[in-house]
Amino acid sequence: MKQHQTIDYHIKFAWQNMFNKYNQLAAGFGITQAIGYMLININEEGSAVSQLAALLGVKATSLSRMLNNMEEQGLIYRETAAGDKRSVKVFLTDFGREKRQAAKNVVRQFNEYLDGHFSKKEKEQFIALLVKLNEVTLAYPV
Repeated sequence: MKQHQTIDYHIKFAWQNMFNKYNQLAAGFGITQAIGYMLININEEGSAVSQLAALLGVKATSLSRMLNNMEEQGLIYRETAAGDKRSVKVFLTDFGREKRQAAKNVVRQFNEYLDGHFSKKEKEQFIALLVKLNEVTLAYPV
């Protein structure tokens, strides 16, 4: 089987193009796609570092560099829980909320653009196929 005949090749290729486009759009706001995604997913009441790690699919320790960078840029601040020094919550600054709104707008506009190129039925079928692909992938024996 040739590479371009595999399902995963086309998913990776499409995602890489989308990722690159999001990075180009985010750069116009002085952030990256990853930072924009993080900003969108930090709750108003703060988000636990472990929760953010799970959302991104990385270990909590791997977030250190990104969180340090975001803190240096004035996008977030961290607070340690009073009862448990191991529990750290991340909060958005006013500047972080401003950048989150910009990131949300980019995502909305990009998705509106994509929606304009697919019928409702095509979109529903595609999402159903991705859900099935995820289920089948998770069921693959290791």
